[in-house]
Amino acid sequence: MKLVRAQTFVVQTPPPHSGGSFWFFVKLETDTGLVGWGETAVLGALHGLEDSYELLVGQVFEGYLAGRNPIDREALYHKMYEGMMAQHPDYVGMGVVSAIDIALWDIAGKHYNTPVYNLLGGRYRDRVRTYTYIYDMEGNTTQTWTSDAERLGTLAAKLADEGFTGLKFDPLVQSSSRRLPNPPWEIPLSEYDNAERGVAAVREAVGNRADILIGTHGQITPSAARRLAARIEKYDPLWLEEPCPPENYKQMGEIARRTSIPIATGERLVGIHEFQNLFEQGGCAFAQPDLGSCGGITACKKIAAMAEANYILMAPHIWGGPIITAAAVQIDANIPNFLIQESIYKSGGFFDEIVVEPFEWDNGDLIPSQRPGIGIELNEEKLEQHRGSLTAIRRQRQAEKQV
Repeated sequence: MKLVRAQTFVVQTPPPHSGGSFWFFVKLETDTGLVGWGETAVLGALHGLEDSYELLVGQVFEGYLAGRNPIDREALYHKMYEGMMAQHPDYVGMGVVSAIDIALWDIAGKHYNTPVYNLLGGRYRDRVRTYTYIYDMEGNTTQTWTSDAERLGTLAAKLADEGFTGLKFDPLVQSSSRRLPNPPWEIPLSEYDNAERGVAAVREAVGNRADILIGTHGQITPSAARRLAARIEKYDPLWLEEPCPPENYKQMGEIARRTSIPIATGERLVGIHEFQNLFEQGGCAFAQPDLGSCGGITACKKIAAMAEANYILMAPHIWGGPIITAAAVQIDANIPNFLIQESIYKSGGFFDEIVVEPFEWDNGDLIPSQRPGIGIELNEEKLEQHRGSLTAIRRQRQAEKQV
């Protein structure tokens, strides 16, 4: 079996753009007719990638994959890692490697007619616990998080009623209009007050039915993180996520040692070595690799093994489409040190429009598919209908401003 072609689909998501304005998919084809699907995770505004993704993936395919056996996943992973990045990975490059790696595992599972988790060592669990952000579909989510504690509590209770046992929100204002251009920032006392009110409201609303997960998107300084933690410790959050920018492992470790709230981080780290540096500093209790950027299934399995040796639990990150979710579920089903999986609500909405068969849920748990490969196929006709470009999204946003 040989790889013969790579296709890309840059899909523009409809409002409210949950999971990002664009999703980046790769389809690998073989000479036997088997195909594999992969996806690249994109955080923030990587302007230009929308228009260059096809060219980038095509060059990687021709340089490292064309004519190769897709079953040789480990060798192909290292061939791309060494050849593309000289063993010094970056976020965008590893995103492309991740998509291709997931697609290779998808092909391998279909070749052996078994789910990927069986190729990883078998199924450790039959259900995957999940959490979601507290979304406000009727209003402004950020405004609800930061200044409407009563509504935040109401929304949290509703999600707990639907079966979610983990609920996440960011209680800090995400506007940089009155700050320096780049984080980390110090924050005024009013934001500490708002954050405490929000956490208190969620705890009162859900009691012990759900864990509270605090995100900060790496916006604040270590000193601000310690002050925030001191304010909310009494409400017993499960974690404080990215309490400072993730690039400084030592500072992440210092924060972890100064609060009783466990630290979660890793969504912007890539490859096994960045996670090793984090673990050496005692920088987290819960590791959050994203399958669409960390290096795919190959890298995430290695990260999970390192985490296990350090008594760190895994909570894979998701901000993207259904392929990242499906790949994460394969890891979750297999590894012993799994805690909880991020989800964009219940992986429905636009997810269901572009997949052939939807994800299976039972209350707040994802049920691992028994279909071969990663368990999800995409509807190419729907993908074509939603192809996007940077020009199109700018035109759309300008039109929305004028309404």
